[in-house]
Amino acid sequence: MVRLATKLGGLTRPEGAMTDTPTAAAAPVEGRFLERFLWLSLATAVVTVVLKATAAVVTSSVGLWSDALESTVNLLAAGVALWAMRLSAKPADHNHDFGHGKAEYLSAAVEGTLIVVAAVAIIVSAINRFLNPIPLDSISLGVVLAAVASVGNLVTGLILIRAGRRHRSITLEADGKHLMTDVWTSVGVLLGIIVVGLTHIYWLDPLIALAVGVNITFTGVGLVRRSVVGLLDATLPPEEVALIQSALQPLTHDPRVHVIDLRTRESGRQRFVQATLTVPGEWTVARSHDLADLVEAEIERVLPGTVTVVHVEPTEHWNDWDGDD
Repeated sequence: MVRLATKLGGLTRPEGAMTDTPTAAAAPVEGRFLERFLWLSLATAVVTVVLKATAAVVTSSVGLWSDALESTVNLLAAGVALWAMRLSAKPADHNHDFGHGKAEYLSAAVEGTLIVVAAVAIIVSAINRFLNPIPLDSISLGVVLAAVASVGNLVTGLILIRAGRRHRSITLEADGKHLMTDVWTSVGVLLGIIVVGLTHIYWLDPLIALAVGVNITFTGVGLVRRSVVGLLDATLPPEEVALIQSALQPLTHDPRVHVIDLRTRESGRQRFVQATLTVPGEWTVARSHDLADLVEAEIERVLPGTVTVVHVEPTEHWNDWDGDD
């Protein structure tokens, strides 16, 4: 960690700016920390599947069966997410110069696909039960078991979403949103089961299951769409790009100095920034290099952990090229 206050052509490096970049060990350490959330998700999924499957057996409710099936998908998805988290935390190697961050997008794609498959299975079962309705049994016990499972999903889902946003992990956020979808699904199913128990209108049970299937289809499609966008090297969010531009403005008070051709992309939790720095042609290599370091340090300050590459170009050459264009 280096603290500098170097003046470069009238530009002053802010006190406390960092010039070093994250070590290769940082990603594995953070990955191991985030794995704890996925182990929590796995444990919650196991308990939830057991409780909801038991509730479905004792009640013979297709609505509760659909809820249990979605929770089974949660269990499989949590396993896939744990694999992706471990892979994405691996540092860069000779085959992956930019690390393994995109594994998280694969996890989200798999989870979204599993949700859609579960939705199709739920819809098919609901249609079959709608055509052949049957009475429900032990409704009170089934409702209690499913309610307990839903509370567990609610707590775990909120924890995962918060951790995912804080650590920029699409894997944790996707898993958390999946659990929250399960919670709302369970609430709808439980309300429907209670109504069926009070009214004995048994076709309401498969109707509820059908609504559940249609609802979670949208969630699955949304996750797949987001993962595809990430795999196509999407730019950083507009608010993060604005942070970078704002941080670099004080460095370009000298009219001969410009930061141009700013390009960004994200890969899971990793951020990458590329920019061209134009400086007067008479500047020494050392002076230009120091200013390039300052650009990288400012980006690191506002977006810690960002990998930044700065290309230095003589202002005169850039103006000639730009004029020809």
